Amino acid sequence: MTERTGMPNMWGRLTAGLVLGLLMIARPLVAVAQDVPVVHDDLPAVVAQSAPAALPDEAEPASAIDAGDTAWMLASSALVLLMTPGLAFFYGGLVRSKNVLNTMMMSFISLGAVGILWALFGYSLAFGEGSAFVGDGTAFFLRGVGLEPGGLATIPGYLFVAFQGTFAIITAALISGAIVERMRFPAYLLFISLWTLIVYSPLAHMVWGGGWLAQMGALDFAGGTVVHINAAVAAAVAVICVGKRTDYRQAGLLPHNVPFVLLGAGLLWFGWFGFNAGSAGAANGIAGLGFATTMFAPAATVVVWAFLDLLRVGKVTAVGLATAIVVGLVAITPAAGLISPMNAIILGGIAAVPSYMMLLWRARSGFDDSLDVLAAHGLGGTVGALLTGVFADEALNGVGSGLLYGNPGQLVTQVVAVVAAIVYSGVLSFVLLKLVGLVTPLRVETEAENFGLDPTQHGEEGYVH
Repeated sequence: MTERTGMPNMWGRLTAGLVLGLLMIARPLVAVAQDVPVVHDDLPAVVAQSAPAALPDEAEPASAIDAGDTAWMLASSALVLLMTPGLAFFYGGLVRSKNVLNTMMMSFISLGAVGILWALFGYSLAFGEGSAFVGDGTAFFLRGVGLEPGGLATIPGYLFVAFQGTFAIITAALISGAIVERMRFPAYLLFISLWTLIVYSPLAHMVWGGGWLAQMGALDFAGGTVVHINAAVAAAVAVICVGKRTDYRQAGLLPHNVPFVLLGAGLLWFGWFGFNAGSAGAANGIAGLGFATTMFAPAATVVVWAFLDLLRVGKVTAVGLATAIVVGLVAITPAAGLISPMNAIILGGIAAVPSYMMLLWRARSGFDDSLDVLAAHGLGGTVGALLTGVFADEALNGVGSGLLYGNPGQLVTQVVAVVAAIVYSGVLSFVLLKLVGLVTPLRVETEAENFGLDPTQHGEEGYVH
């Protein structure tokens, strides 16, 4: 069985050559960057359309670095980075024991691959001036980024890059939940690397970097479209391209470690405070609002989910509550700094119902979205993005109002943004997967799949039996 021997030597030589090539390219460009500073004080923040209080007035010079804002964004960046290991535990507990390492590795590898690509190219493609659809290359290799404020008025440019990089890392990792237990690790790594640059970064530019969706007035405080809908659509396309597991609906595919799932959900909720409240870009009132809504919306989702479980099976399940936490967090993400805590409770409660129903449908269907990325992140993100257009309150956020506060047009704008994210991510993800499939097989051989991806893809096992 070829998969048990590890990655072929060809992949080792190809990887080494790619790394050496990048280093050879990087040295002269980094030298140029050091000699020719270009300050991008006008690079927009994650909250370009959501929390203008955290952004500098374009007509005024950049403000001095603020110690409080910098401390909060340092903490937020660390919190968001922790979410990726949390996701690894959440996903890892849901699969069978023979695939736990492979599943967790699909999240951990994003820390390295996507993190480096973000610094080299992704940041500039997302936050460079560029066009209405993608940033330019002026900040490739972090050219022009330094200790001075950049992207946000009161924190170092390097910190802004790092904070945004943590978003790119976890977005790519989210995709893995749909294709665990059968996709080859080299193919997955190549896909998320290309996807980060070609799909994630341009969409981030369109929404947060001053692109056409931002210009249209779409509201996405921390990533409903850019992160969750984007990743979920890519995950659904991957399910179609890779195919379902060979024993799907023929064998018991039960979670092997429910405490891992609960631990992962807890780490995700903890880190999500940095994800949402940190997206205010400063230690200010909007950050406090985002913190409160991130606490209360998932709580409402948990309550409604538990009620649905009781109605359906007469028991409240641990995996169900862990899933509810994630759904609630996803749903509040686009609205976190834009709506009131009371409306966040309503939003979280509403979000539970469609995702719960979709989970039941998926279990009966032939669509093997293994860990329900589409139900939790795709549908949860869509509900949150649309309800942002209903509950947004300009009296709180200073940006704009939704349907309930006299602006029905905002809901229409949110619909356009959601559809645009679905189409863009769906089409390009399909093309990238087909291209990757021409270079290397997308899925493991049947014998390797049955034996387990831990020994066949990594030469290790999660447990000693």
